[in-house]
Amino acid sequence: MMTAGSVLGTLALLVIATAPNLAVFTLGWVLAGLTMAATFYPPAFAALTRWWGPDRIRALTIVTLAGGLASTVFAPLTAVIAEHLSWRATYAVLAATLAAVTIPAHALALRAPWPAAPPQAPTTDGTTPIPRSRPFILLAVAFTLSGFAMYAVVMGLIPLLTERGATASQAAWALGLGGAGQTLGRTLYSALATRTSVTARTATLIALGGATAASLAFTPGPMPLLIALAILAGVVRGNLTLLQATAVTDRWGTTHYGRLSGLLGAPTHIAAALAPWAGAAFATQFGGHSPLFAALVATSLLATVLAVASAARKPHPVSSADPR
Repeated sequence: MMTAGSVLGTLALLVIATAPNLAVFTLGWVLAGLTMAATFYPPAFAALTRWWGPDRIRALTIVTLAGGLASTVFAPLTAVIAEHLSWRATYAVLAATLAAVTIPAHALALRAPWPAAPPQAPTTDGTTPIPRSRPFILLAVAFTLSGFAMYAVVMGLIPLLTERGATASQAAWALGLGGAGQTLGRTLYSALATRTSVTARTATLIALGGATAASLAFTPGPMPLLIALAILAGVVRGNLTLLQATAVTDRWGTTHYGRLSGLLGAPTHIAAALAPWAGAAFATQFGGHSPLFAALVATSLLATVLAVASAARKPHPVSSADPR
């Protein structure tokens, strides 16, 4: 899947680079979206969870640490390329880079034997399939609300800071340093996972996401303090990435991890896709990004309540004589 996604990604960037009109340009980005689904964290998490089993948190952390550097490295690198080439030529260079690095890496490196599936995990109450169970549905809604708030905060950070008097350069640095905080946060997740229950961990991290949004909403300055808060928000986002990566295995084991994590994450990805547009629209209606961030705090609080309510009840034992 990841090899095919890399091939499709190269095609998508070339379509974008050569698009003669808006319709073809949009088609290129639709293809790019399919590429992201095939090559970003979710398929990699599925492979790592199966390959590394009990040591999966360490493996997931290492991959997300590397992935967290993507924007840190390639945003300024792309900017440098764009200073010397047209935007079309820049996309063509990125397409060539993607093809040269990721296609052979995925085709040749992801060749480890696929371990046999672990035993079937029990359903939540002995009869209800996991995807239709109350804990799964509540957790999906909690992650969706939290994901919407998180991505709306990220996309709204630069306009929020410029409203507070920051220059475009200062706001960009704050966003970049938030990405560095995200990488730092992922190094802390393993320790957090060993010291907290899955429900406490989920509720705490979602609530902290709301707390960082509140701090940005109600802190007028000075700018160094706002940048520090942006870094803290990044630390929380980094932990939330690994929280979602381990949500299925922590509750229902590794059986059917790919399917269950896909079902759990799909509404969150839809919310993330809508967040930039919705955040901008709400900011216009609310009269600025500070009120928007305050509203996102309420969204995170609701997500926290749902995360607590999603705590799975122990399944009822099924007797050996039961035909199920």
